[in-house]
Amino acid sequence: MNRKKYKVIDLFCGCGGISEGFRQAGFHIIGGIDFYQPAIDTFQHNFRDAKSFCTDINLFSNEDIHKFYEGTDVIVGGPPCQGFSSANRWQKESEDPRNILFYQYIRFVEELQPKVFMIENVRGLLTRDNGYAKNRINEILTERGYNIQMTVLDASEYGVPQNRKRAIIIGIRKDFQDVFFDFGSLEKKEKVTVDDAIGELYSYESSPGETKLLKEKPNTPYRLYLRRKDNLIVNDEIRYPAAIVQKRIEFVPQGGNWKDVPADLWPSNRHNRHSSAYKRLKQNDQSCTIDTGNAHSNYFHPLYNRIPTVREAARLQSFPDSFEFVGTRGNTYRQVGNAVPPLLAKALADQILKILNK
Repeated sequence: MNRKKYKVIDLFCGCGGISEGFRQAGFHIIGGIDFYQPAIDTFQHNFRDAKSFCTDINLFSNEDIHKFYEGTDVIVGGPPCQGFSSANRWQKESEDPRNILFYQYIRFVEELQPKVFMIENVRGLLTRDNGYAKNRINEILTERGYNIQMTVLDASEYGVPQNRKRAIIIGIRKDFQDVFFDFGSLEKKEKVTVDDAIGELYSYESSPGETKLLKEKPNTPYRLYLRRKDNLIVNDEIRYPAAIVQKRIEFVPQGGNWKDVPADLWPSNRHNRHSSAYKRLKQNDQSCTIDTGNAHSNYFHPLYNRIPTVREAARLQSFPDSFEFVGTRGNTYRQVGNAVPPLLAKALADQILKILNK
């Protein structure tokens, strides 16, 4: 039986990690808005028929919301919510500059009245200020006519080879279905390792400039998921850091960090570095959280004295190889690091689709 393809718009979309997960679940991505041009370039490259805009969302008029996105079924995105605090109750929350983007997200919800919306945020949002932020956001969204559920999810439990915890808020419009989203119904997956994600790329280390084509058949379910139809590997430029950085990381075993580096290799005797500094990934474990850095990144390849390539980082984020990143090396790393892992988004999208199809 043919099912309706439900329409999704992605606010603060970045390169499109959430959208990729929803696309894999069978949704139709009709639009994305972000203020960062390289991310929008990548979004448009991968979602060719979506109406995407690089703009200040404050300037996106209600008329344009209806012109471009009328009929939206689901709104997704990650608006900042730093301004919800019991310490500044004297200030109207909607006027706090740290909440402006959150209220812009709400404006889209009010205008389009989607059946479902999803908000992704930092995990500390739900515990900040003894739960004040969580409770206020719940009140504000409930007042708009939605049943709200919130929790923190670890991407590694949903097929992503990375320990990455994010707060997820889902609202279901009460007059559509008077139910609450059940996070317990999400389908958990077997843990995927760093080696499963990038091990088949190791052989390209000594072949700079060569067209990278995987000739062996994928030998695990995750590698099968990652592969393009033509088995081509893109966004995989290998670069090594400065000699002193390579020298330091030589001493770090898999799972180790800066503490394994001899003291005389540091310019000063510092003991206050974060445990993630100079962290080397473990092949048989999940990756640490992928960050937005490149030359100054805090995580290193499990075998080689360099950071992972953009493609390796993307695989650790669960982007399939068919998802191509547009831009300079620096801003493509930023796009990957800021993204929501697509397989985490897909786990949520699968359950949202069941609700919509009831």
